[in-house]
Amino acid sequence: MKADHKIVFALIAGAVIGGSLVQALHAEAKPPAYVVGEVDVTNHDAFLKDYVPLAIKALSKGGYGYKAIAVGGKTAGIEGEPPRRIVINAFANLDAAVAAYNSPAYKEAAKIGSKYGTFRIYAVEGLRR
Repeated sequence: MKADHKIVFALIAGAVIGGSLVQALHAEAKPPAYVVGEVDVTNHDAFLKDYVPLAIKALSKGGYGYKAIAVGGKTAGIEGEPPRRIVINAFANLDAAVAAYNSPAYKEAAKIGSKYGTFRIYAVEGLRR
């Protein structure tokens, strides 16, 4: 019977320790981040041809966890006038989002993009899921 008690105790202890480790790891995980870009495009064709492919390539490489959520689709003003073009990108976390937009590859793309429009870009932490 003593051996049975030891096995039961070991199982309970393992479950408690395992559960604690899982909670600790989850608590350390950073929430995702979303980057919102408000863009006023002055030359739509050149913007799409010269800037967009470079920007996507720059944000996609580097392990930032980039994923496009909304890319210049229709907008509807609910309170106030919406920007002409909105882009929403998701990233692994806020640090990754800031690093992606500060990368040399994106900075080069941004130089080209600024020829064809004006940008307002900001990042926000999302909710942990």
